[in-house]
Amino acid sequence: MSATRAPGAVPTAPSTEPIRPLGVKRTRNPKRLLIYVLLAVGLLVMSAPFLWMALSAFKTSSELSASPPVWIPTEWTLDNFRELLDKLDLPLYFMNSVIVAVLVTVSNLVFCSMLGYALAKLNFVGRNKIFGLVLGALMVPGNLMLLPLFVLMSKLQLIDSYAGLVLPFAAGAFGVFLMRQFMQSIPDELLEAARMDGAGEWYIFWRIVMPLVKPALATLSIFTFLGSWNNFVWPLIATNDPDKYTLPVALATFATDPNKAGGSNGMLMAGAFLVVLPVLILFIALQRHFTQGIATAGMK
Repeated sequence: MSATRAPGAVPTAPSTEPIRPLGVKRTRNPKRLLIYVLLAVGLLVMSAPFLWMALSAFKTSSELSASPPVWIPTEWTLDNFRELLDKLDLPLYFMNSVIVAVLVTVSNLVFCSMLGYALAKLNFVGRNKIFGLVLGALMVPGNLMLLPLFVLMSKLQLIDSYAGLVLPFAAGAFGVFLMRQFMQSIPDELLEAARMDGAGEWYIFWRIVMPLVKPALATLSIFTFLGSWNNFVWPLIATNDPDKYTLPVALATFATDPNKAGGSNGMLMAGAFLVVLPVLILFIALQRHFTQGIATAGMK
C-alpha cells in the first residue's frame, strides 16, 4: 500500500545515500585519518621539549646524566627545587615577574580597549591616520626600539624601577589592532540606542562594550602576560640592581655563574619549570575564552 501524502505537501527527492545493512559501521575517511595522525605527530614533536623539561625537574642527578636518556623518573624527587631555593632568592624574583607582568597586562587591557573603541566606534578627525600609525607600529621590530627606550627611561630616571619595566609596554600596537577589529563586530544600532537613552560614552564603553568583548580581552591578556613574563632582553638592559631582576633574568644570571649553578642541570630544569608554570595555569584558566576569541576573530 503506497504512503499517502497530505494535500499541498511538497514531494521530497529520494535519498541518494546508500543503505547500509544493520550492524555495519561507516568506513573511516583515509584522508581524515591521515590528518589526525599528522596532527598527533606534530603535537608530540612540539610538546616533547616541554615534557622533557617538566619531567627532568623531578629527576635525580644520575637519571639526568643516564645514557640512554630516561624519560619518566623512576624515583621522583624535589631536591632540585630545594637546592634552587637555597641558592637563589626565588620568591623575590618570582614576585618581581608577577608584579611586572600583571601591571603590563592590566594596562594593556585598559588602554588598548580604550583606543580600540575610539578607532572602531567614534568618528573624529584623523581616525584613519591614527589607525595607519598603529599598523605601521606593528611592522617595526621590537629590538629596534630598545635603544630609544633605554635613553628615554634614563632621562626620566626610571632605570632599576618597576615603572621603567612597565611603562614601555603599557600599551601595544597588537592589542590596539586586536581590540579595534573585535569591537567593529558590535552593532552600531546597540550603541545608538544607548545614546538615545541618555547613556554617555564612558557608560557605553564600560557597561555595554566591555562585557561583549570578553573573548578578545582573554586573548589579549594571555598574549600580553606571556610576552611580559618571558621578556628577557628589556629587563636585562633596564635593571642593574639584582633585587629588581625578573625571574628569566635571575635564572639566566644564575645559570652562567659557576659558583651557584655549578653545572646542575636539575636546578636549571626546575627553574625553567617554575617559569612556565604560571603561564600554563593562566592559559588553562582562560582556555575557553581564548578559543572563542580566536574563532570569532577568524570569522571577521
